[in-house]
Amino acid sequence: MPDTSYPSVLPGPPKPSAILQPRVFSLPPGTERYCVPGAGAILVPVFAGDRIEVVNDEGGQSCEIVCADARGRTDAGLLDRPANADPRGLKALLAGPDRSLRGLRMGIESRGIDLAAARAIALFETTTPAGTSAEFRVQRDGIAIIAAPGGIMDFERQDTATPLTVMLTRAVLKPRVAFDLPDPLADPVAELRVHTSTAESYFVKAGDYIQIIDVDGRQCTDFQCFSARKLDSGQEHALDVTTTRTLMGHSYPMPGLHAKYYDQDMLPLLEVVQDTCGRHDAFALACAAKYYDDIGYPGHVNCSDNFNAALAPHGVNPRAGWMAINFFFNTGLDEHGVMYADEPWSRPGDYVLLRALTDLVCVSSACPDDTSAANGWNPTDIHVRTYSGKESFSRAIAMRTTPDSEPRMTKETGFHASFAKHTGNFVEYNGFWLASSFAEAGAIDEYWACRQKSVIMDLSPLRKFEITGPDSEALCQYVFTRDIKKLPVGGVVYTAMCYDHGGMIDDGTVFRLGKDNFRWIGGSDYGGEWIRDQAQKLGLKVLVRSSTDQLHNVAVQGPESRDLLRKVVWTAPHNPDFDQLGWFRFTPARLNDDQGVPIVVSRTGYTGELGYEVMCHPKHCGQVFDAIWAAGKDHGLKPFGLEALDMVRIEAGLIFAGYDFSDQTDPFEAGIGFTVPLKSKTDDFIGRDALIRRKEHPMRRLVGLDIDANVAVGHGDCVHVGRAQIGEVTSSMRSPLLGKNIALARLDVTHAEIGTKVEIGKLDGQQKRLPAEVVPFAHYDPKKEKPRS
Repeated sequence: MPDTSYPSVLPGPPKPSAILQPRVFSLPPGTERYCVPGAGAILVPVFAGDRIEVVNDEGGQSCEIVCADARGRTDAGLLDRPANADPRGLKALLAGPDRSLRGLRMGIESRGIDLAAARAIALFETTTPAGTSAEFRVQRDGIAIIAAPGGIMDFERQDTATPLTVMLTRAVLKPRVAFDLPDPLADPVAELRVHTSTAESYFVKAGDYIQIIDVDGRQCTDFQCFSARKLDSGQEHALDVTTTRTLMGHSYPMPGLHAKYYDQDMLPLLEVVQDTCGRHDAFALACAAKYYDDIGYPGHVNCSDNFNAALAPHGVNPRAGWMAINFFFNTGLDEHGVMYADEPWSRPGDYVLLRALTDLVCVSSACPDDTSAANGWNPTDIHVRTYSGKESFSRAIAMRTTPDSEPRMTKETGFHASFAKHTGNFVEYNGFWLASSFAEAGAIDEYWACRQKSVIMDLSPLRKFEITGPDSEALCQYVFTRDIKKLPVGGVVYTAMCYDHGGMIDDGTVFRLGKDNFRWIGGSDYGGEWIRDQAQKLGLKVLVRSSTDQLHNVAVQGPESRDLLRKVVWTAPHNPDFDQLGWFRFTPARLNDDQGVPIVVSRTGYTGELGYEVMCHPKHCGQVFDAIWAAGKDHGLKPFGLEALDMVRIEAGLIFAGYDFSDQTDPFEAGIGFTVPLKSKTDDFIGRDALIRRKEHPMRRLVGLDIDANVAVGHGDCVHVGRAQIGEVTSSMRSPLLGKNIALARLDVTHAEIGTKVEIGKLDGQQKRLPAEVVPFAHYDPKKEKPRS
């Protein structure tokens, strides 16, 4: 009989915490992962015994591998496969203007590699399925140049360029688990290693760039700087976070219009040019002795004392705690005003690129905190590079489609230069810089031009995916809610795409280019990845390849858009004439005549007006814009920005991802139940059972609201009946046409009937209310007579 005098225990030792994290932090020791972008290339040092796996991520992408020894001599036998082709694709890429290949060009030149005499290993075909891989073993030390060649996509062949993934397994493990520094962005002026738990000071000339690199990831670095001229005169005016936040209106500046940091005299010291992390701290001081003393670690090394030591040679007086930019430090303030902290978001090689606006004395630390999650429990090094002000770097923020994706920096669309002639007010949207409004008119005038005349807007960030192969129709029928079998060649259909539980992944349009050729245009890269995943799970014979970088597009909208475009669009006799394009139809075409640049014209839009979209390759965007602009002089054509677009789309009841729908929202709750033909579509599709259940037992409905106040209403504002919250505002604007504030809101069905009186809560929802009434949805042209006209 067991002795009951002892308590029962859980047997065995403790188990480690189950933490799911990005693959970069969980790859096996000695394994490295690289991404070769479509129409791009990388250079990787390799050593005897290493194993290389090249994965064709999206399928149908060719690959060229050129090898060279340590002295730069091309070495076709470095891998265990003979070279079999001339690297024409790689040569064409390097001869082009793509600035993203600048680092590769520098690496090839510094090693003296002669590509003219090189031979390549050619891999993969246009029919290669997604996920196909090829493996090699490295025979000798050297370098491998791996390219994913590609040119201008043929609109009918849909031969877009897509990425490759390279997995490299080292034969010899490093003695310490660490990551290599990323390649320089240009020729560095200076390099400085800030070793863990230390700080270093350095001088930077006005106009030069400062790149602060998190070498191993999840490492906080404090940064501070002074005007060198002020220091020379005895003024210790450090970068001031409070002044900066007040002037910029942001917790911390980011690339774009709100990019500068100031001192207490409001003198701009530097600006942010690029940021691959996007998550920093601007609330607290650099860690100081008192912090560690108060939590029981007296005498712990700290950034403030390290700053004092590093700045002493510059005559800067010591401080108990330094105000600083805490790059890569993940803190914030919750809804109760309480500060919280967790592990940094930064990955190995993440960086912030700054530009000095005056001569600066700078100091950077590698934070020593090993008492909290501030450095992922493992303090490591920081690396600083400086570059000449003669270099040119585009403003950019990094974005990732999934946690394991490589970062993609903000790009300029092919139409950027054309729109930049009319404004400098660009904001980051979905990985691209788009105009917010235009200097000559402003959002209100742009709005009226769309409603009364014509406008042109850059919509290139819309994500495009080419879906081709014998099973393409079957795949589209299964992943989209609409009945794709009924879609004719030359037709376009607006549809939703849902998860199994009925929540929406995205909304967008499907183009049918041929019997087995489709194009999906949606709002996010993940939509295309998800479609590809479904094809692979089902083993379907289909390729799903991204083409966003091959197809940029402008929307030409407004009552006079047809008369305008008729002047510049030429169509072949076997395609529909421009005037024959019905609503939600498209046609391949050319600009002006049969020798003009190729374009695709669709009668689609996002404004609630008659309108069209014109797609072309980025290299042709200037010509397309100029032709439309010239033809638009007689039609009141104005450039159109995001601010005005938000106004017209809310009036027209057109939904926007992240505002009017999410993965917790089904199409019925998003106001687009018409995209789910549950009774007429006889084929199964993802989410069908859940959508039947949700339709039969609705809980929320998207409605229109008329607001009896001119007080601004914002996304997320609560909607009440009495004390109870019964919904929230999803989008709102002040309508110039209707002369009042209007909103879209998702309400409990109990209170969603037309004429229901509700109140919109401001402040905390109890201190201030705005009366509103549920009205028909949409506010403007609910029967869509304008775009149909």
